[in-house]
Amino acid sequence: MSLTGFLAALGRPVLRALAALGRVAIFAGEVISHLFRPPFYGREFLTALIQIGWLSLPVVGLTAIFTGGALALQIYAGGARFNAEAVVPQIVAIGMTRELGPVLGGLMVAARVASSIAAELGTMKVTEQIDALTTLSTNPMKYLAVPRILAATLAVPVLVAVGDSIGIAGGWLVGISRLDFNAASYLKNTTDFLQFWDVGSGLVKGAVFGFIVALMGCYMGMTSGRGAQGVGAATKAAVVAASVLILASNYVLTEVFFSA
Repeated sequence: MSLTGFLAALGRPVLRALAALGRVAIFAGEVISHLFRPPFYGREFLTALIQIGWLSLPVVGLTAIFTGGALALQIYAGGARFNAEAVVPQIVAIGMTRELGPVLGGLMVAARVASSIAAELGTMKVTEQIDALTTLSTNPMKYLAVPRILAATLAVPVLVAVGDSIGIAGGWLVGISRLDFNAASYLKNTTDFLQFWDVGSGLVKGAVFGFIVALMGCYMGMTSGRGAQGVGAATKAAVVAASVLILASNYVLTEVFFSA
């Protein structure tokens, strides 16, 4: 293969990725522009809020409580090497509120919600229901995408806050039952150590992650290919893209919030 052919083969996937990123950015811009223009579909928003927020609570809560417990065990085992076992409450609290709560909550919501939205909208596209909305003078972007994205942006920070609390409670349960911590002193160390921005940064991350999850679900669903194979590919792409973007944006936000 010549040098030109090698460079062309190397550049094609890069150009495709940049083109896809541009299409997603344009889609996101359209969604944001429609947020502030009537009509507003309140029933669709409330339905999406229940499906994304309330129905995601069990999986987020279970993930958080086991993560908090495992984090307490790991920190205790690592701290024992340096006679620093007493820092378990503080590190569990900051680890859950800054990183693990938002990231794991976002990934769990991505697995559940992005796939659901992509499958639902992809099926609507295959069965020409989206075309029917346009025929009935209803903007599919406002009726389908905007309520879901707005609901996810508002619901995921609440899920993150609940997950943080459950995760810290999981660390507390492991601390008092397995690691011989005093219950009152564990809670006091947790509350004394946490600062407002530790929790606030996680909530901001949750809003960004919720926006990403719903955006990728709506985009992949509304641009899916025809047939069952197209819907399946859109569902898989939505989860993968949302998960990767959550991890990437988490690094960027952490750099912005906590870089020295």
